[in-house]
Amino acid sequence: MADAEKKFTRVGQLKEGGYVLIDEIPCQIKSVEKSKPGKHGAAKARVTAIGVFNNAKKTLLKSTGMDAEVPMIRKGSAQVVAVMGDLIQIMDLEDYSTKDIKNPKEIAGLASGVEVEFIAYGDELKVVRKR
Repeated sequence: MADAEKKFTRVGQLKEGGYVLIDEIPCQIKSVEKSKPGKHGAAKARVTAIGVFNNAKKTLLKSTGMDAEVPMIRKGSAQVVAVMGDLIQIMDLEDYSTKDIKNPKEIAGLASGVEVEFIAYGDELKVVRKR
């Protein structure tokens, strides 16, 4: 994987719908549950998230004062160049680079010339919706 940018944020500041790295996998946060501090300990947070690129469910359990890694996910627009069975080739409308990625089954009607929105982190890329 290419060097992907990330920043650090306190676990207590993570919000639903945001992103977090769990086991080096970029995930979108589905829920954040915070517990009250105990007699001898700090407040804890249980973050439940879904992998952005692999849809795997992940859980992060840390003190609210500790740091969590937040991936800098890039969003952009692209045009579908070709549909090749399981793969589609898209061209980034910002730098005109092309990438071959897995054809997303949940998005119907992808054909040459269609504009799409994508998210990227490191070498991974995913089409999120049709424009």
